[in-house]
Parts: sequence; structure tokens; C-alpha cells
Amino acid sequence: MQTLSTIRRIALSAIAFAGLVVSGIGQTQDLGDTLLEEIIVTATKRVGGVEAQQAAVAITAFSANQLDAMHLRNLQAIGYSAPSVQLEDIGTTRGTANFSIRGLGINSSIPSIDPTVGVFIDGMYYGLNSGVVLDVFDLESVEVLRGPQGLLFGRNVTGGAVVMNTTRPTEEFTFNGRVAAETGDNYYASAVAAGPIGDSIGWKLAAYNNSDGGWHTNLANGNDNFGKADTTMVRGALQFDITDSFELLLRAEFGQSDGDGPAGHNGGCVDFAFPGVCAGQYEEQGFDFAIDEEGFYDNEWTNLIAEINWDVSFGDGRITNILGYREYDSSTNGDIDSTPLFLFHAPSLIDQEQLSNELRYSGGWGNVFLTTGLYYFTQEFTYLENRIIPPVGLVPPGMTGGGNQDQTTMGLFAQVDWQVSESVTFNFGGRFTKEEKDAQIATISPFSGCTYPEGCAAYDFVDSRDWDNFTPKIGIQVMPDEDTQFYAFWTKGFRSGGYNMRHTNPLIPNEAFDEEEQRSMEMGYKKDFAGGKFRMNLAGYLNRIDNMQREINLSDPNAGVVQLIRNTADATIKGVDAEVTAVFTENLVVKANLGYVDGRYDEVRYDLNGDGVVDDADAQLKIPRIAPWSYGAEIIYSRDTNWGSFTAQVSGYRRDAAYYTDNNLGKLWEADMFNARVGIGFWDDRLMFSVFGKNLKDEATIGGDTQLPFFPGNTFSPLNKGRVYGAEIQFVMN
Repeated sequence: MQTLSTIRRIALSAIAFAGLVVSGIGQTQDLGDTLLEEIIVTATKRVGGVEAQQAAVAITAFSANQLDAMHLRNLQAIGYSAPSVQLEDIGTTRGTANFSIRGLGINSSIPSIDPTVGVFIDGMYYGLNSGVVLDVFDLESVEVLRGPQGLLFGRNVTGGAVVMNTTRPTEEFTFNGRVAAETGDNYYASAVAAGPIGDSIGWKLAAYNNSDGGWHTNLANGNDNFGKADTTMVRGALQFDITDSFELLLRAEFGQSDGDGPAGHNGGCVDFAFPGVCAGQYEEQGFDFAIDEEGFYDNEWTNLIAEINWDVSFGDGRITNILGYREYDSSTNGDIDSTPLFLFHAPSLIDQEQLSNELRYSGGWGNVFLTTGLYYFTQEFTYLENRIIPPVGLVPPGMTGGGNQDQTTMGLFAQVDWQVSESVTFNFGGRFTKEEKDAQIATISPFSGCTYPEGCAAYDFVDSRDWDNFTPKIGIQVMPDEDTQFYAFWTKGFRSGGYNMRHTNPLIPNEAFDEEEQRSMEMGYKKDFAGGKFRMNLAGYLNRIDNMQREINLSDPNAGVVQLIRNTADATIKGVDAEVTAVFTENLVVKANLGYVDGRYDEVRYDLNGDGVVDDADAQLKIPRIAPWSYGAEIIYSRDTNWGSFTAQVSGYRRDAAYYTDNNLGKLWEADMFNARVGIGFWDDRLMFSVFGKNLKDEATIGGDTQLPFFPGNTFSPLNKGRVYGAEIQFVMN
């Protein structure tokens, strides 16, 4: 009743507000036109961008209109809308990206482990997996690139890249406001306003808040609102049109997110050693559990980005410079053993700063187009972790370790597109990268000389490594007509080498791990049929990965878990992607996708299953993070009436289970996600009301799976809520 009352107040307030400010009536697009509109993607880095259907890459891109039409409100949902893609956090703390594309992902929250899927906001690369906000807010577009993107984006994009572009200042005043409430006492509100100051300056101000009252039940203390979280973001932008050919765009973002610690299960704790202690903490759906330490997380960040665009006569091109700065601070505490017993608790903190700059030129001469640039990135961060494990750490301070890492990366890249005929274009280019990392690490032990949260007086591992490599790409595009494209390419990619900041066993040497190398072939087909009413995109790929980086998880009664990062194997991963959009009428659209991934080890050089030898038993294990099949569809119906518009949509997506650990003892659950929504719009959809249901099958998904010594089982964290219902109001003024 309280939730319904809140929704009613929101609705009445929005209606009153709309009546005061609506000043005109605009034009709306047909649903089919909206979902098939040509999106100009920025990921190609060509001046003016390239239409997604013309880009020689497997890409799922969404404009702001499409995000609204499909009611995509977070990256998790976008991940289900693209084949062979998972965009979720790791489950141990909010905002730690656990992204995987085409079977290439990581199984770690250690900040020194670089990702396989890079995240870019307004051209700035996020140097850590931590601090990624999964909520969709104030976005002009989202581009999910599948497959290696090393030529234009550098390292750590072997699986792909997620490119998000926030909205820009506008030439006329615009306003977009949204409020929503969901069962489980989850509320969110956002507002984006933009407009001009005189003839040459534009401004934008955006704000977002999500107040989540919690969903899970902690059976240890009866708390049925576990999982509370609050996230607030403020963004601002100023655009200066200094001349007709020169603009300066300044962006700033300030954010804070805090709430409860991880919702953890211990699958081996059901009445195993202590009858009654763990009873009822594990249920099939996985939403209820029992832990004695509810923990917390607290993240704060600042992003500052300055972008210059200068149109020049040389090649009728553009010089772009993007300078980015990010500061991120995080502190957490969690019940790692995930039981009602005091067995393994671990607070931690991250303090990170990064600075990046990309200077590039893009232009063309006749049938030759050039994109080239220089890239610089530097970051430093401190990571501390405090493990409290009886009997050594029964009373704090427990045992603390961690350390510092400094990193500098420099790159030089160039890509040439040579149109040799009206229908054939050759693509070739390369990127040279040099990277250096310095690390000071203290083993997490009672004798490390570290205290939490003060830091470490000494380190037992100090090292410096540098790597350099060349990332070439050779490709071809064939476009027999404006609605058809065939493409193929061969390229290389690299994932950075580095260090283990979470070393726990002094008897096992801490050592650097080398970079991971990828060689990839891909062929694709993009086609619009029936006058653009039916679109089909297909891609097939073959990836060979050498020196695969893996995190080996070994249970240990003294340290809880030992995590080793090693170059373990060479592997081959192959698969196919398919996406279809069909406009049956101007009112009825169906979108569907399907992905298949298969992988095997070619050579194993490390004992993956922990039996003491390296043999065929290791080679027969499944590669972690490969969910063989992912598929689903969404049906959207929209119709204009004499009083406004009506929209109904339903979606269903499935993702197969995937092994999470190299020994195949940990596993991510399969997921069936079904959602539905009904909306009505007034004043040419300037005012929209909608009601929706999410996760209608009431299924739990998890983001991690770790073996611990306390019970013969594993711990895992539910990522999502169960079945929820909600209502949303959106108001647009332009």
C-alpha cells in the first residue's frame, strides 16, 4: 500500500508538472522507424561516425530513442539483448564489472587484473573493473562491440568493448525527466536539462538517484530488506563553439553509491557440521540466505573530460583530442564464508587515479580514408584487504596485505580504408603499444607489517615489468548494394600482463604474469530486406588465445582461499552470432538474437584441477565463462489513438550455464529472463506512463562462485532480485 501510494503521488505530480510546462506538440516516429533507425556509431573513430550497418564489425548499438522504446534501463538488460554478451557485476560488491563477450571474461574482483571487455565513457577508458555504474542514465547511445578491438582501442578489449556516450548540450531547451517505483521499495528518478547560452555556448545538467530498499532476506537475523543501496550521480557539460570549425566540450561527473555488502550463499553449509545453523539458508531460487556479517560498500568517483574537435581542410578531416581524468575511492566489507558463523570476513579498500589523452586525426582523400592517433594512459592505485579468519584473526586486526601499482601505457595507431571500387573496400592498419607497470605488494598474512586501513610499512614483493606489442588488422568489405555488406578480417589483440595484489600464501612465490595474446578471424554479413523492414546481421569467428591468463582458486584453511594468477594454457574459441529485426507493420516489431560459443584447450601448462599433475584431465576441462547458447526475442507493439499512444512489449531471453572456475567446481547458473511492459503516452509521447514486470519467472542469477575450506561446497552471490513489478513516468520537453 505504501508503494502504491508513492506511485500515485508521483503520477499526480507529473501530471500537474506536465500541464504547466508543455508548450508545443512534436512529431513522433513510427515504432519500426525508431528500431531500425540508422545509428551513427563512434567506435570507428571516423569523422562524422559510420552507420552501424556500414561498419565492418559485429556491433549492437542503441540510440536514446531505442533505449526508451525497448525500455532498457541497465546494462544487464542490454547484455541479454545482444548475442553472446553478459554485462553484469561480479556479485561481491556493486559496480565491479564482470563482463564477458563471446566466452572471453574474467573471474576476479582483484583490481590489478585487467578486463577482456573494455568500458569507455565519452571516449575515456576505465582503468579498473571497479566503479562501473550499470544503470542506463543520460545516454545518447550505447555501442556493444563483439570481438577484438585492439587496433582502435588498444589493450584489454579482446572480448570486445562497451562504448557509452552521454548526451551533449543542445541548441534549444530540452528536458527529460523520469521517476519510477518498483516492489521491493526500489525508487529511481532522473532529470536531464540542456539548452543554449547565447549563440555559441551550450549547457547540460543531469542528475540521477536510485534508492533501493533491499530485496533479500537474511535468515540469520530476520532482516528482510537486505541489499539496500543508494546511488547518486550528477553530470554537467559545457560546449563552446569557438568558431564554425572549432569546438570545446567540457564534461564532469560526480557520483556516490553505498549500501549493504554481498548477498552470499554457502552451498555446502546446509546442516553439514552444525545441525540447525545453516538450515533454510539455501533455497532453490537462491534469494534467501544466512550470514552474520551484513557488510557494506561505499564508492565515490569523479570524472572530468575535455574534448576538442577541430575541422581542418587537410583531407576534409577532423582533429580530435580527448583528455580524461578519473578518481575513484571504494571501501567494502563482506561475509566471505557466507554462513551465520564467524569464519571469513574481509574489508577492503581501493584508491585510484587515472589520466588519459587521445589525440587523433580522421580524414580522407578521394577513395582513401585515414584514422590515426596517439594515446597516453597512466594510473596509480592502492589496494588493501583485511582478512579476519579464526583462530589467527578471531579478533581484528586479522591479517592485512595488498599494495600499490603504477602503470603507464602509450600507443600509436593508424587505420586506412581504401575503396578500390564502388563495392569493395580494403581495411588495414596497426597499433604499436608500450606499457610499463611497477608494483609493491605485501602478502596478506599476520606478519606482513600492514594494518588496515592505514597501509603497509614494507613489501615482500617489488617488481617492474614492461611489454610492447604490435596489433595489426587486415580486412575487406564488399557492398554489392546499399543494403548488403559482406566483411572479413584478421587481427591480433592483447590483454595486459600484471601482478596479483591479493597474494595470500608466502610458500607460493608471488610473481608477475605475462600478457595474453589473441589472433582472431571473423566473417560477417549484414543485410536489409523488404525495403528495410527486415534486417539480419550474422557473424562467425575463430579466436586463438595464447598464454591465457586465469585466476586459480584454491581453498586454504589459513587464508580462506588462495588466488593465483598464471598464464595457464593456449585455447581456441569459435562461434556464431545472429541478430534479426522484423517490422511486420508500422506498429509491430520483433527483435531476436542468437549466439553460440564453443571452446577447447589446445595446450595446458598448469595444474588446473589441483590433482598435482598436468595431464589430459586438465585439458578436458571446460574453459570458464563460455555459455554455449544464448538466445531470445522481444515483441513490441505500439499504436497511436485519438487520445495518445499505446505500447506493449514482452521479452524472453535465455543464457546457458557457464563454468566460473578453471577446475570447473564453480559454475554460473543458467538464466531465463522474461519481462513485460505496457505504456500509454500523451501529447505526442511527451508524457509517458508505464507499468512493468521484470524477471517474471522469478529466477536468480549469480556473479561468482568460489570454493572455501570451511564446508565441502562453494559460495556464490545472487546478482538480481526476484519477480518485481513497477511503474514509471517519463516527461520530455523539447
